[in-house]
Amino acid sequence: MVIPTVLSRRTPSTDAISRQRALVLLTACCGVFVGFGSSFVFTFGVFLKPLSQSFGWSRQQVSLGFTVAALTVAVCSPILGRLFDRYPARRVILPCVAIYAIGVISLSLLTPHLTHFLVVLFLLGIVGNGTTQLGYARIVSSWFDHSRGRALAAVMAGSGTGSIIFPPLTQALISAYSWRCAYAVLGGIILLLGIPLAAAFLREPRDVGTPASQPQPAHKLGLRHCVISAPFLLLISALLLFSFATNGLNAHIPALLTDRGLSAESAASVLSVVGLAVLVSKLATGYFLDRLFAARVVTFLFLLCGIGILLISYSQGPVMAYTGSVLLGLGMGAESDATPYLLSRYFGLEHFSELYGYTWMSYACAGALGPLALGVFFDHMGSYTILLLIYAALVFGAAVFFVLLPNYRK
Repeated sequence: MVIPTVLSRRTPSTDAISRQRALVLLTACCGVFVGFGSSFVFTFGVFLKPLSQSFGWSRQQVSLGFTVAALTVAVCSPILGRLFDRYPARRVILPCVAIYAIGVISLSLLTPHLTHFLVVLFLLGIVGNGTTQLGYARIVSSWFDHSRGRALAAVMAGSGTGSIIFPPLTQALISAYSWRCAYAVLGGIILLLGIPLAAAFLREPRDVGTPASQPQPAHKLGLRHCVISAPFLLLISALLLFSFATNGLNAHIPALLTDRGLSAESAASVLSVVGLAVLVSKLATGYFLDRLFAARVVTFLFLLCGIGILLISYSQGPVMAYTGSVLLGLGMGAESDATPYLLSRYFGLEHFSELYGYTWMSYACAGALGPLALGVFFDHMGSYTILLLIYAALVFGAAVFFVLLPNYRK
């Protein structure tokens, strides 16, 4: 008697899928921990005075480097997003991380020529977003559906952890050795944590025979319709205002506080408090995103962020500085969680990375101009206060745009 058999593709067990999800999540966390957002953005302010004093550059000139990097990130983000939508994430992330790490190491060899500094930061901007959550959010979203908010929050927590650790570490290296040593060590850390895990564990669900989480909402929209839709335009508008204000202040916090009598170590620790608040906010926001309407959660935290900017702008001692930094970080953590979450809920994953790239473009353009505007204002007025009041008003305006977002659950 011949017993018929049916050959079928073996599907991974539940335990194997869980392990793979955990490894992908761990890889994404470590990747964004050493990514552009934490290892460059949050340490730029620590390097501002040492570079200015070493080469005789003004704060406006040093801030121009941040502007070049951020604008380059803006231009390249949609392109990287399209690559992430079309190719496995690992193929894009690995070369971006390698080039980024080498670029950071090369900053330890800077010459007094400002052009040299700007060229390196231009290179970092090209690959920068390939090392951030833009590169990891889509693959994490494809592994998680019902717990997507918490999964994305865990990824963003990697960036928050980096923003806590890197500013004081950088300041300690500068104080003990030099800013050149600090850049070399940062680049080495990026290489060590950014490449091996991604090479070993970063896999799409389809690569291991696992069905992805539901990638699309009930209605599918073309890319053009997504870009001109009311939710996307409101989100972009909010990010423009929020990024201009928060990145502008964040890049100048160490200089602002040391001008008011705080030590360089204390000023760097304020940046770490911002990073700690960002981390707490990312985790808490991710929890609430899975349970409440995301836009309302962000609105509340943006209002706290605006109050934080007001406190920092008038701070004359550590108490107001630390309190303001906590509120600032709460808002920054909410934005980074909510943006990819809202995009995936409104538009699905088919065009997710490219749409995320456009939000990054807006965020980076505004973030590039914020520090430059503050640097120009300080060079001409000798004070930050008046412009910081305007920055607080911009954050309150961003909260209003989130209030206007429609409910994706309906």
